[in-house]
Amino acid sequence: MAKVKIVTDSSAQLSDEEVKQYDITIVPLTVMIDGTVYIERDTIDNEQFVPKMMVAKDLPKTSQPPVGKFLEAFDEAGKDGSQVLCIDMLEAISGTVHAAEQAATLSKSDVTVIDSTFTDRGLSFQVLEAAKLAQEGADRDTIVKQINKVRDNTKLYLCVMTLDNIVKGGRLHPIAGAITNFLNLKLGLEVADGKLKVISKGRGDKSLRRFFGKVLDEMKNTKALQMIGISYVTETDVLRETVQQLKELFPNVPLFYRTTSPIIATHVGQGGFALIYYSDPD
Repeated sequence: MAKVKIVTDSSAQLSDEEVKQYDITIVPLTVMIDGTVYIERDTIDNEQFVPKMMVAKDLPKTSQPPVGKFLEAFDEAGKDGSQVLCIDMLEAISGTVHAAEQAATLSKSDVTVIDSTFTDRGLSFQVLEAAKLAQEGADRDTIVKQINKVRDNTKLYLCVMTLDNIVKGGRLHPIAGAITNFLNLKLGLEVADGKLKVISKGRGDKSLRRFFGKVLDEMKNTKALQMIGISYVTETDVLRETVQQLKELFPNVPLFYRTTSPIIATHVGQGGFALIYYSDPD
C-alpha cells in the first residue's frame, strides 16, 4: 500500500512543531508590502507581518502560490512512490486551490487536491488529522473520509472590527465603508459551506460580546469538543475576554492561540479575530 504525504498552503495555522512532527509540506503564499515581496513562513512570519501592515503606505497585496511551486512540492513528496494529498484554503478567498489542481494534472506523482472549505486553524484541523492518519499508515480513502468528517464538524466565526482593509481591498464600496465606520459598526461572520456569511451587525463592542456569547452557548451544547483555535490580527478587550471565557468553560480542551496569517490579516484588518473549533460527536 502506498504511503500518503500531506501538503497544504501557508494560510493553515500550524506551529513549527506540528509541521515537523507530522511531516507536513507547506507551499507558501507571498505578500507584497510597499513594493517588497515576502514569502510566508520563510522571509516573514505572522508576528512580523502585522506591524509592517499597520505602518504600510498601501494595503499589502497577497498572492497565491504559483503552479510551479505546487508542482515542485508534489513531485518531491511523491518521488518515492507516495501518494500526495493536498488540502487547501477555501476557494472563496483565494485561487490557491485551483493552482494546486493545475499542478496536480502536471505532476509525476499521484495527487489528490481538496478544498477544505475553511482556512486558518479550521484548515489545520483537517491537515493535522490527515497527517496523523498518514503516519499511522492509513490509506488515502480512509484519510479523505475522516477529514470530511472533521470538516463537517468544524465551526469558524470571525469578527471584523474595522472595514478599512475591506474598503482598501475593493471588497466594499468606499462610501459604504465610511458610513459603517462612522457608525462604529462591527461585523460577525461565519464561514460555512465554503462561503463567508455576515450573521451579526451592531454598533460597538457590545454587539460583538453578544455575538460571541451566543457562540459560547453553542459550544457549551456541543458534544466532544476536540480543539479550539483563536487567531487574531491585534489583541483587543473583546478578544481577551473571549479567551478567558474559553479557558474557564473548556479547561480540558486544547486551545491554540496565535497571530493569524498575512492573507487573513490583510483582508480582516486591525482588531479582527476568529474563533474556530471542531467536535467529534460519534
